[in-house]
Amino acid sequence: MNYPSELKYTKSHEWVRLEGDVAVVGITDFAQDALGDVVFVELPQVGKVAEAGVAVAVVESVKTASDIYAPVAGEIIEVNAALGDKPELLNQSPYGEGWLFKMKVNPADVEGLLSAADYQAVAESQ
Repeated sequence: MNYPSELKYTKSHEWVRLEGDVAVVGITDFAQDALGDVVFVELPQVGKVAEAGVAVAVVESVKTASDIYAPVAGEIIEVNAALGDKPELLNQSPYGEGWLFKMKVNPADVEGLLSAADYQAVAESQ
């Protein structure tokens, strides 16, 4: 499994890359591997204001459907429209082209998320 050290993580398997006050959010390599082949992604509405820990998206795979949670509070400002035609991008590039959405956030909130080492320990205990 791949756990990029420059990212922050949640126990519910989302990753966050902070770019100024914008958080780019996706699911981890561990999560996409556990889901299997992703066949559909339901993305949040742009403009939606989400609280931390609230489900904002759904990823469906050949095995199951899983809620995706907002890692921190913020406003959804962009979604990855490419996933509509190519949901398999989540499997092929979970930390790159397979990002899910971008949120305008308080950067201090992101600092409170898990480090790569802490997330790796969580993932490997499951």
